[in-house]
Amino acid sequence: MAEIPEILPGLFRREYTKMTAVLCRHFGLKHIEIAEDIVSETFLKASETWPLQGVPENPTAWLYTVAKNKTKDYLKHTRIFETQVSPTLLRGPGQSEPAFDFSAETIADSQLAMIFAVCNPANSPESQISLALQILCGFSITEIADAFLSKPETIKKRLLRARANLRNDQFRLEPLHPTEVQTRLDVVLRTLYLLFNEGYFSKSGNALIRKDLCAEAMRLTHMLTENAVTNSRLVEALLALMCYQSSRFEARLDGHGQTILFEAQDQDMWDTELIDRGHYYLVNACSGSVVSKYHIEAGIAYWHTTPPGTQKWEHILHLYNQLIVIEYSAATALNRTFAFAKVYGHEAGLAEARKLGLENNTYYHSLLGYLYTPVSAEQAAEHYRRAIGLSQSPAEIRTLEYEYARLTGTTP
Repeated sequence: MAEIPEILPGLFRREYTKMTAVLCRHFGLKHIEIAEDIVSETFLKASETWPLQGVPENPTAWLYTVAKNKTKDYLKHTRIFETQVSPTLLRGPGQSEPAFDFSAETIADSQLAMIFAVCNPANSPESQISLALQILCGFSITEIADAFLSKPETIKKRLLRARANLRNDQFRLEPLHPTEVQTRLDVVLRTLYLLFNEGYFSKSGNALIRKDLCAEAMRLTHMLTENAVTNSRLVEALLALMCYQSSRFEARLDGHGQTILFEAQDQDMWDTELIDRGHYYLVNACSGSVVSKYHIEAGIAYWHTTPPGTQKWEHILHLYNQLIVIEYSAATALNRTFAFAKVYGHEAGLAEARKLGLENNTYYHSLLGYLYTPVSAEQAAEHYRRAIGLSQSPAEIRTLEYEYARLTGTTP
């Protein structure tokens, strides 16, 4: 059997959710599974046809044409078209099928409405985020489980319940009303934040950085900024954070896929264009009176881009002190401790870290390994060993094993 062209997975990640959103405008959210099935069949046909006939000159247009034709065929031959869909789609007695519009404007509007549709207040915040990650971003159940540090079976049940509520919702994929935006924006932003974080430091798969997920999160967030109804200071703060973080992608890993610590990164590899974009959105975000976790995290990311001699770590620690009050998490506490050690030294950082008591957290032991390195190589190696045992990420384990081997003089 011929191999599936390499271009297809990337197209699936970029186009699947767009096509689903447009089709849902015709079928309605009640029949979202129909839209997903048609799009899945479209990509299946591509996987069967392209290896034999070659990749078309315009593969994206080919996919949209096939999806359009499959949709028309479905509507002609199903009872749904006759009893439920047809009355809302037919414009006159002589029209036998709907005209499907896959223009850039329709795709953008459909996706924007879909973002707010899947973030349904009828579901719990966790269910809303899980559903959005699956439908909007193409996450697998395993990836969602990793993001929530949960079991795949738990996520599967959560998604089934959330989809049932979504089917019963009266929300339509139409121009958004400001009230609907205000009631759902917080969950939308948390979803995009979580999506970006999974890409920025992936806990699933064999890569520590998944640029495709980060790019998808940035694309959807940027889409929010381009619409007057959905844009806000919080949205701009989140996009600023994403720009700053993305600017250091190329400098974060070496040629072997090992993590390069911030202070050892080659700053010439930072993307100055993305940093400038981060400045632009952060200035806009701070022009009002709102201060959110996204503002503070964007501020932390900003100070990371500044040169030495600017008392950057003092500023970063100050911002972490604010962030931990607004929203405590183990990750925030660990990052704050790292900044604390940069200001007051490794031994003071160790004393601060021990207060956390996160004995079952791989990042806790990884931080202790880093802090112990100039103090006690033996202690540092022991904590790296414990971090390896707790990690679920193959890419992360490779990096930890490298540090352990460097300290013990063994081969990773």
